[in-house]
Formats: sequence, C-alpha cells, structure tokens
Amino acid sequence: MEIDEKIIASLLLQSKAIKLNPAKPFIWASGLKSPIYCDNRITLSFPEIRSTIKAHYIKAVDKYFPNAGAIAGVATGAIAQGALVADAMNLPFVYVRSAPKSHGLENLIEGKIETDQSIVVIEDLVSTGGSSLKAVEVLRSEGCNVLGMVAAFSYGFPFAEENFEKAGCRLITLSDYNVLLDEAMIRGYIGIEDMKALSEWRKDPQQWAEGYS
Repeated sequence: MEIDEKIIASLLLQSKAIKLNPAKPFIWASGLKSPIYCDNRITLSFPEIRSTIKAHYIKAVDKYFPNAGAIAGVATGAIAQGALVADAMNLPFVYVRSAPKSHGLENLIEGKIETDQSIVVIEDLVSTGGSSLKAVEVLRSEGCNVLGMVAAFSYGFPFAEENFEKAGCRLITLSDYNVLLDEAMIRGYIGIEDMKALSEWRKDPQQWAEGYS
C-alpha cells in the first residue's frame, strides 16, 4: 500500500474531523478566527477510517523510519493513534505530556524509555509546530534518538516547516492543506469562493481573521 494523501484528506472530511466554513469562522483556543477546524480524534470513532489512517501511519514509519525502535504519541490528540500504531508494529509505546503531572512523579513522559532508543513521534495535527516540537525536545532531553515525526495532517505554514528544519526533525505528513482543499472542491464540500477564502487564510491567518473582527 502506498501513502495516499487524497484518501486521508477524504476520510478527514467524511468523518468531519476537519470542518470548513469560511462564511462562519471557527474560534480556536488561541482566540484566532479561522475558516477551518480540525480535531482528528473524531476519526477514532469510525473503525474503518481509524484502521485506514493507522495503516497509512505504519506505511510512513516503515518507509521513512525503518529503524524505529519505539513509538511516541503526543498528548492528547495522538495518544490513541500512537498506541494503535505501536501495537500493530509490536513496538514499545510512550506518550509525551504537554506539561508535567501535578502529582506523583510529575512525569512528562508516560511509559518506559531507554537511553539512545530510536523513536518515531506520532502526531495528529501540525499547526505552528510548537507543541509537536516540544515533545521532540522532551524525548531528546531523556537521551532518545528521535528519528522524526509522522502527522496525519498539516496546515503547511512555511514558518512551521522552518521550525522543524531548525529543530533537525524530519516531518512526514499523511495529508496536507493543499490536498485537502482540492478534495473538498472535488467532493462538493466547498465552492470556488470558499476555495479563494481558504487559500487567502493560509497566506496570513492573522490578517484574514481581522477581516471578521
């Protein structure tokens, strides 16, 4: 099986893990208004979709990181998918918290890791890359050899790609924003005017959002 970006984009739209609505923007946790909302955890509720995405994750790990010795999921969105991938590949699994536990051992990493262990990080969504790369830093600080990251979807912001390059972390995505928009047009989720608005948003999200303030 080859990695098919169109299939993944279609499944994200079909499951409504990704919603597109330029006419009535969504409000992100940061307060920013956006024509797109993404919560890939929704795909876990659909067995066939979940299995297809898992298979694509595995294919990506096999193809780009064949020496993987363990899988790490980024909390909370990629914990389940990471565990599914690790189980199918018979590899150890850990997940990385965004902040230490407030009690007990105050762990940032949940699970057993070994020094110099070669790890592939599983992520559900890459936006700025900040939280994703924080997980990479945590793993490296514990002596892990992070081979790279596989994410289900990325907005493809240039500054995010630069962040990954600076961090020396290879990023592989199962699908991306451009493929998603093309599939959304083909399948009738959006029209031409919507496509224009969504394309403009990706160029400058802040400026686009100010037009709806």
